[in-house]
Amino acid sequence: MAGLAAALGLAAPANSSAAEDPLPSWNDGPAKRALLAFVRRVTTQGPDFVAPAERIATFDNDGTLWAEMPVYFEVLFAVDRGREMAAKDPSLAGREPYKSLVEKGAAGLTGLTQAQVVELVAATHSGMTTEQFLEIARAWFATARHPTTKRLYTQMVYQPQLELLAWLRREGFKTFIVSGGGVDFMRAFAEPVYGVPPEQVIGSSAETRWEMREGVPVLVKLPKVRSVDDKDGKPINIELQIGRRPILAFGNSDGDLEMLQWTQAGPGARLMLLVHHDDAVREWAYDRESKIGRLDKAWDAAVKNGWTVVSMKREWKQIFPPE
Repeated sequence: MAGLAAALGLAAPANSSAAEDPLPSWNDGPAKRALLAFVRRVTTQGPDFVAPAERIATFDNDGTLWAEMPVYFEVLFAVDRGREMAAKDPSLAGREPYKSLVEKGAAGLTGLTQAQVVELVAATHSGMTTEQFLEIARAWFATARHPTTKRLYTQMVYQPQLELLAWLRREGFKTFIVSGGGVDFMRAFAEPVYGVPPEQVIGSSAETRWEMREGVPVLVKLPKVRSVDDKDGKPINIELQIGRRPILAFGNSDGDLEMLQWTQAGPGARLMLLVHHDDAVREWAYDRESKIGRLDKAWDAAVKNGWTVVSMKREWKQIFPPE
């Protein structure tokens, strides 16, 4: 926990440089200047002042708050979970999507169809209560490591974004995660890692069923999609679950386009940002042609509308927090 506190800037003494600079892992570039200026505008009495109750900031998760390569981490969770299920039930091991995973691990994903991957995610995320799923996910986060960096997945978060989230909250903002990832999966780590409580996590969700088990009421996760929190689903779910339009929205891909458009369309001061993955040395470099986290239409919209595109290579001094 000491490492996490340091990463969030919580352990620095009041007279330290970290306390003076709320974003020490950001270079003094256009993005940092835009953030500092915007927060100053909306928190200072004047024409752009925004009351604390309306200081809503929404962040995508995959590719915005933590890495998303070589494949979304929730899919890798499903791979590990699928292999465990096949080990307990040998009848699964002989058929897809489990057969490829048993034989090849995560590499077996390349031979699966999209429908089979969807089946895998549905099967590995259902058939248990919401509390049981939370326990399973947290146990995975405690030990599972990224295939390339060998870091825990909770250490694949972006240090500059940890600083930004913490600083915004000190300035009276309420920070929300609005991501295409599974809402229960993200709630398993969002509060200890990002400082974002479960009620401020919005994501894709599955159907649940209320049951009485041994006299105790439970919610059981079902293998049926309820809501996909991506593209136009993001502003719809923001309105449904928050009831206020964000004044700051941060994404990284075309899946975030509608959230940023929705944010910009409101009155008063607004700030829309996109992470550009352009650092192949410290992270990964990809944008318009990528199958994961494609940044194409949203990049064009950023140029057209004057949104802030954050170059990882130029704007961030450090990518990941210290291990």
